[in-house]
Amino acid sequence: MNRREFVKAMGLGATALVTRRSSGITPGSGRRKDKPNLLFIWTDEQRADTMAAYGNARIHTPNLNKLASESVVFERAYVTQPVCSPSRSTVMTGLYPHTTGVLANNIPLRQDTACLPELLSDPDYRTAYMGKWHLGDEIFAQHGFEEWVAIEYYDASYGKGRNRNKRPDYHEFLLEKGYKPDVRDKYFSRAFAARRPLEQCKPKFLEMKACDFLRRHRNEPFILYVNFLEPHMPFFGPLDSEHDPTMVALPANFNDPLEENEPLRYRLLREYYASEYGGDEKDLRELTAKYWGLVTQVDLSVGAILKTLENLGLAENTVVVYTSDHGDMMGAHRMVEKSVMYEEAVRVPWLMRVPSIGKRPCLINGRVSQIDMVPTLLDLLDAQSGHTLQGQSLVPLIRRGCSADDHIFIQWNPGPGAIRRTDRIKTLVSTEEFERVANEHTRTVISPDGWKLCLSDADKCQLFDLNNDPHERTNLFDSGRYEDISGRLRKRVHQWQESVHDDVRL
Repeated sequence: MNRREFVKAMGLGATALVTRRSSGITPGSGRRKDKPNLLFIWTDEQRADTMAAYGNARIHTPNLNKLASESVVFERAYVTQPVCSPSRSTVMTGLYPHTTGVLANNIPLRQDTACLPELLSDPDYRTAYMGKWHLGDEIFAQHGFEEWVAIEYYDASYGKGRNRNKRPDYHEFLLEKGYKPDVRDKYFSRAFAARRPLEQCKPKFLEMKACDFLRRHRNEPFILYVNFLEPHMPFFGPLDSEHDPTMVALPANFNDPLEENEPLRYRLLREYYASEYGGDEKDLRELTAKYWGLVTQVDLSVGAILKTLENLGLAENTVVVYTSDHGDMMGAHRMVEKSVMYEEAVRVPWLMRVPSIGKRPCLINGRVSQIDMVPTLLDLLDAQSGHTLQGQSLVPLIRRGCSADDHIFIQWNPGPGAIRRTDRIKTLVSTEEFERVANEHTRTVISPDGWKLCLSDADKCQLFDLNNDPHERTNLFDSGRYEDISGRLRKRVHQWQESVHDDVRL
């Protein structure tokens, strides 16, 4: 999307030039010691093209569209690993997954690894985390957050000494509504929660809790994280009929055959997704329509939270962030879910409303990484961290209003669930082949000039020319024509690995 298309999507006539004082973007001139607030809203498994700012005007997201029209919009924002826990560790700490040690889902974040409130280390701030955490001890306050509202239940997510009888706040909410747990009389499944009426689903619950926090702390500086589970699977909810499946366009690479030169792990994953979700056009359109419905469900609650912020007179002194932990293939290459290096899985929305630039849009072209999220927020909060972070503040980039021009690095580290071994997959590959690719590592670099190299230590490598092949249909790695580009980018990956102490051999 170019600037003209962006402005048209936002329904506005011009983008804003961003100014700041020499020490950083000027915080809002609000009361309470002039300390800016932070409202950080994020989702789970939301791909970038799920709102008008990213080219999708068919999906019903009026509140996100409005927020985008008042925000810095990072056109191409990337995660550091396309799966929940590792990506979340980066968003919270400013460190790559191999540094946090969160290499796969359900690995706890070490208590001595600081998250943003701990990095800020300002006792004036009231802090709260609400929603999915997925970094260990799911339902217990930690990492500098004073208040904690949990919605998820992970049986193995109780650390030593924790009360194993404690349940998420949303669990207690459903009990109060008269429901009984549907899984072994022990907890409520995600499917059960998703089938509740709109007013009793998780987004509405988080909306109520977030608005209550804002009202209680309107006269104090605050940091509030709200993490919705949606549009994560089970890919259905109370707004399943919100979008007409016939209006869903299939991905341009829906019929990409995934030739033999593509990673075997990806081809096996596609086999699994076909058995789990169906593989024909009708199935995919219906699934995508429901996925859009979940995004709309989140949009309704985001709108209510932002309206409360406005009504309390806090909007002019609150930095608002909206992003996701990773994307979803949703039919691209006939795949669903994440865990691959294709653009649909590694790109996410990233909106950032900064009071000092006013309620006008600013489109940042080029590519940015969530590794820069924490340094950028610390800069916007006028804070200096004594910790070593692996990203850099994007505030100077916003000030210049120009394209990003740095390399992007993404990693894949093996873990449980990298591939599900179904009966069908057992007939396609040997146990040895399956184990080999199930335990592969990948390191990806995307260059400012649009080349994408994915290096694997145990599977096929990939090279894509994103300028001429944005849907990644042709893997050029083994073509014999681009050894110079592959060599240049391989060297860049190795330099990056050395700088961040990543010892995976490629």
